[in-house]
Formats: sequence, structure tokens, C-alpha cells
Amino acid sequence: MLRLAAAACAAVSLCACARPVATPAPQASTTEIAYPDTPRGEQVDEYFGVRVADPYHWMEELGAPEVTAWVEAQNRISKPLLESLPRYARLKERLDALWSYEHYTAPKVHAGRYFFEYNDGRSTLNRLVVADGLESEPAVVLDPAVLSPDGTTLLSGWDVSPDGRMVAWAAAAGGSDWDLWRIRRVDTGEDYPEVLEGTKFTSAEWLPDSTGFFYSRYPRKDGGWDDQQQVQVWLHRVGTPQAEDTLVYSVTDHPTRVPYAEVSSDGAWLIVSVYQDSRTNGLFALPLDRPESAPVPIVVSWNGISEYLGTAGGRFYVNTNVGAPNGRLVAIDPARPAQDRWTAVVPEDELAIDDADLVGERLIVQYLQDAKSRVETFGLDGSPRGPVALPGPGKVAGFDGDPDKDETFFTFESFTNPGAVLRYRPASGKTQRYRQSETVLATDELVTEQVFYTSRDGTRVPMFLVHRQGMVRDGSNPVLLYGYGGFNVPQLPTFDLRWAGWLDMGGVLAVASIRGGGEYGSEWHAAGTRENKQNVFDDFIAAAEWLIGNRITSTPKLAINGRSNGGLLVGAVQTQRPELFGVATPIVGVLDMLRYHTPSANARAWSGDYGLSENERDFRAQYAYSPVHNVKPGTCYPPTLIQTADKDDRVVPWHSYKFAAALQHAQGCDNPILLRVETRAGHGSADSKPRWMRIEELAERYAFIAYHMDM
Repeated sequence: MLRLAAAACAAVSLCACARPVATPAPQASTTEIAYPDTPRGEQVDEYFGVRVADPYHWMEELGAPEVTAWVEAQNRISKPLLESLPRYARLKERLDALWSYEHYTAPKVHAGRYFFEYNDGRSTLNRLVVADGLESEPAVVLDPAVLSPDGTTLLSGWDVSPDGRMVAWAAAAGGSDWDLWRIRRVDTGEDYPEVLEGTKFTSAEWLPDSTGFFYSRYPRKDGGWDDQQQVQVWLHRVGTPQAEDTLVYSVTDHPTRVPYAEVSSDGAWLIVSVYQDSRTNGLFALPLDRPESAPVPIVVSWNGISEYLGTAGGRFYVNTNVGAPNGRLVAIDPARPAQDRWTAVVPEDELAIDDADLVGERLIVQYLQDAKSRVETFGLDGSPRGPVALPGPGKVAGFDGDPDKDETFFTFESFTNPGAVLRYRPASGKTQRYRQSETVLATDELVTEQVFYTSRDGTRVPMFLVHRQGMVRDGSNPVLLYGYGGFNVPQLPTFDLRWAGWLDMGGVLAVASIRGGGEYGSEWHAAGTRENKQNVFDDFIAAAEWLIGNRITSTPKLAINGRSNGGLLVGAVQTQRPELFGVATPIVGVLDMLRYHTPSANARAWSGDYGLSENERDFRAQYAYSPVHNVKPGTCYPPTLIQTADKDDRVVPWHSYKFAAALQHAQGCDNPILLRVETRAGHGSADSKPRWMRIEELAERYAFIAYHMDM
């Protein structure tokens, strides 16, 4: 029960007890929550003749005393309240058991050595290990748990030198996207003295002779690093200070395009991918023996996404959706790169290409078949060479390698398979299991089915349902409906530890493959972007209506969840259809659509999906659905838990602060609006939080949902 609320209120110096909000307990009397006093400023911005109030603009000054005090006040209410819920302690214990299993990433092979990440099931973070053979015992190269006492300094990236003797590795502190790169000798565990700063999201692309690598970093400003500007590509030589690095490539003719580089598989070229937004990039090539020469434009139509796969026979093999919404593979001669001279290799198919690789003179193409992976192989001339055998319907990833290698590894997972690592030999087409993870989750009791439903405009949308055998369709099942709907990211069958906890509780998981993702190619993605963004919300609302209409669940038993862009999804649908959902949990969401682009150049690059409020057409679309701007006073919103982190420099936390403040101010019924801010973490994607912190966050969320569903 919520019996700690009154004590929490008394302890909060900013508490405004004049406007209590009651929280209903399913089987007991209610206890009042008094939210912290939240000043409403008089900031008003004008967009194309429309005056837009921004009363919580002051929250954007992160680190200001008044913002810090307000966050602390919110936490003094939400944290003890959540931890007092009946299922919280048990959930922490059970999640710890569910997450205690061995898991592996797909090995990357360098000079006959196998590098991969490994966790024995009890470690705070994955370790980077190396094995000298497939049957050899791996040795630890780097254990990030030793980088900080509480495990909040993370291994954010690593790339091995071609000779297998060194690994460039990056560490990020406290969940920040900013990281520091070092170089470690694999055999001794010693690091070279230099430390590379000013980086986010970059890889280290080694020279063929292992003497250095290319990376992308931000320009300097006032003694620091300026992420309001575009990154530039630099060359670092091993054993030298960063101050001696050489600038290799920068964009000077466009204000938002950002370059990232890789060395071609034959070691002759530096391939630069210039990212404009989620729907557009360009490819350029610089000869490594003549770095001062002008870049060769390879793909410069700026009307699609193209990815370099490898070089064979002097030609670049490229996966592109330029002129092919579902994707195709082409070969490009760098001496004659014009689009009308491209050689078609693997033509566009009715299935969308999710990814592609060139390994051992085979093109390995990952297709999406109704949001499930299917892998086909082709010769370099495009001739079909057969499928790659998979354990079943699910999701694959990996296939790292080069044209001169005859082995590669990939991972397979599904809602009930926690992860297999498989070895594939392109020459023979043979697949063998290398590792298989096991879980204590009773997966043999679970059923996965895929259904299709109709969205508001008649579009057919797929959705996965995962539940225990014998589920009765009487409207009483607790359902967690999850969605993302953006940035061309498809929602495939995945063994997500967050979902494992929900399934273990007896809940039903529903994953909607809505527009904005990449399930059906670039047109499916485009149909959920900019002025079409409302399609994403309509698809998700239609999923909820299907679940209720087919008596899988009912409104009181329906929780919605999403994070980052998915947090936007949850915020938008709960403001549009508040009566439809029983519980809402937007996590690290993008929630102020008119100002999302202001913190950094990285955020501005999301404009391919969201548009920019400085353009009238984009503004009018954003203003219509922006969660912060569509909270209506006096409306009864569902019980809502908003989770974020104050070190998040990707989706800055003031999005969540503003949304929580707006909902608390406007709430027209007794349902609680809680803001929980983690003060030792950042955006928190994938394995970017230590194990204990992820368990605490999830236990809070599921205890909140379970309480309000009376599970």
C-alpha cells in the first residue's frame, strides 16, 4: 500500500500539501500524496503566429539549484513510495535470479583470436575476453567492473587491431554518452599512456598495419568539447598524445551532417559515411595512400540510406535503399561511381533488408519477414546460394567478417530463447552452435503467437503476443503493451530481460510492430515520421483496442511501456486517449517536441523522424501530438510512473521533468503521477547500466504496475 506517502510529504521541504492527490489502493483505503511545489513561469514562445506557453522552461537549466532541489523533492516522494509497494522486494529477488545466467556476444575474429563479451550471470557488467581457439578457455582482456566502485563506469565500445595484439576501448562514466578511449595490449593488460577525449558514438577503425586508427570527435571550445557542432574524423597513432592527431575529414558545406569512417576491407580506402538524419546519408571514399586527395563521392543522392559492406574485385559492395524502398545490394566502381553505372547484384525483394554483410566471398542478407529474421546468401555475382539455417522464428545479429575470412558468428534469440551464438562457414554453408544461454524462466510454459490488426487508416499491423499456455480470453489478463515506432528500428522477437520479469509474473506481453520502424522497409519507416508521426500513435492505440476487443485484457489490466522514442509514444497516446489505458510508464522519453533539438547536434539529427519546430509544417504536426503541450487540465490520466536519469545527455531529463510537472498540475482524478529520477545513470540503453541498478529500476516499475492492476 502507499502508506509512506504522508511521511514522505512531511519530509519534503518543497511540499505543497494544499492540493493532495489520492492514490487508490485496490483492497484498502487510500493515502494522500502531496506533490512538490512546482513554480509555473511566464515563458511564452511564438511559432508562426501561434503563442505557446512554456511554464516549465526553467527546468532546462540542468544543475541549477532550483532544478536539483525539485528533482530531490520528487525522489523523496517516489522512491520510498515505490519501495514500499508489496511486490517490490520480491521482484528484486526474483529479477536477480532471472538475470543470473551465462550470456555471450558473437565473437569477432582477428589474427586467429576470438574476441567477445561474456557474463557469468553474476557479474555487474560484461567482461571483454579473448580465446586463442574455439575450444580454448577465454582470458579476460578487460573487466569494466573494476573501473568504478559501484559499476557505473561502463565499457561503451571496443575495436581490435588487425594483428590481434591491441584493443582500443572506450569507457563512459555514470551513463553519459561522452566516453574516453584508451589502447590496451591484449597479452599484458597494460594500457598505452594516451587518452582520447571528445567522443560519442564513434568506433575505432584501425589502419591495416595496426599503427593507429580513425575515429570521430567533436571540436574544442573554451577548453572543452562542443557537441553543438558536428564531429570530425581524425587519425590517431598508437603511443602519441591526442594533441598530435591528424584531421582527416570534416563537413564544411552543411550545418548538421556528421561523418563517421571505416577502413575498407582491402585496406586501400577510408570509407566515410556522412549521416544527415535517420532517412538519409552519403558515402565518400579517400584513398589511404593519398589522404590529401579530394574525397570520391560514392553515394551522394541524399535520398536514402547506404551502407558499405566490403570490397571485392576492386568494387565496393553497398546495401542501399536509394531507388529501392525495401533495399538492394549493388556493386560500385570507385573510378565510375555515378548511380547510372551501379551494377545490380541482389535486387529489391518483397521482403525488406534489415542488414547485410560480405564474408568469405558470400553476401549474407538478413531479411524481415513479418518482423522475423530470415537470412539468405548470394555469390558476389548475385547468384542465390541458399538460406542460413536458424533455430526457429526470432531475431539474428552479427555476421562480422571480411571477404578473405571463411568463418563468421551470429546470435539468435526469441521471446523464449535467451540467446544462442552460432558459427557459420560461408564456403560450405554449414552452421553449428557455439554457445547457448540458459534461463530459469519457465519458457516451456510460454506460447508466442503473431496476430495482425487494422489501424485507423486501414493499415495492417503485426503484433506479437507472449503468454502462458491455456490463457483464458475473458478480459482479465494483465497485459504489458510495448512499442517503439521510430528511426527505422524493427521490433523483432527478442529475449529482453525486462520482459522476462513480466512474463515470470504471469503477465501477457504484447509487442506491436508499428509504423516508424523498419519492419517493412523504408516506406514503413517514412509512414511514421514528421507529418506522418500520428500514424505511429494510431497504430499503438489500435493495438490496445484490439487487445481489449478480443478479450485478451481490459483497460484496468492494460499497461503501456516504451523508452526513449518509445517514451514519446507512451506520452502521446496517454494524452490522446487517457481513458484507454490502466497504467502508463514512459521511460527516458522525448516529450517536448518543440524543443527536443536544442541541447545538442546529436538531438538535432533526429529531425529526419521528428522534423524541426523552426519549419512551419513540422511545427504544426509536432504541436498536435507533443506530450508536454497536450496535457489538458481536469483530465483523468492513468496512474503514471515516469522514469529518467539526471546524467542522460542523449534524451535530456528535462523532457521527463516537464511532462511530470504538467501531469501533476493537470491531473483531474486520484491516479498518481510519479517521477523517479536515477541520479547515477544516463540514457540506460542495452547494457549501459550496472546490473543492480537495472534490477532496482525494473522492480520499481513492475511493482507500480502490479499494484495498480491488483495482480
